[in-house]
Amino acid sequence: MGVTSIRLRSDVELPLEQLAKKLDRSKNYLINQAIREFIARQAMEDARWTDTLQALNSVKSATTIDEGQVTSWLQSWGSEDEEDPPQK
Repeated sequence: MGVTSIRLRSDVELPLEQLAKKLDRSKNYLINQAIREFIARQAMEDARWTDTLQALNSVKSATTIDEGQVTSWLQSWGSEDEEDPPQK
């Protein structure tokens, strides 16, 4: 496990201490949890950006699926005659 030193602004330090006491957790635990959640959120945003770029490229290369096919597929969800996803 690595050790990283940080300086906390007073407007962060006091609420952090109060929360640590309230939850009966160490400040270290709360800081690690916050960083872990931040990293996970950033990874999701990166994945969304990658998906967006792929979608834009598919539009540029005209490899899209007709809206009518998608609508029909979505409307079939949960029915006995559920359709397979449309393919290009």
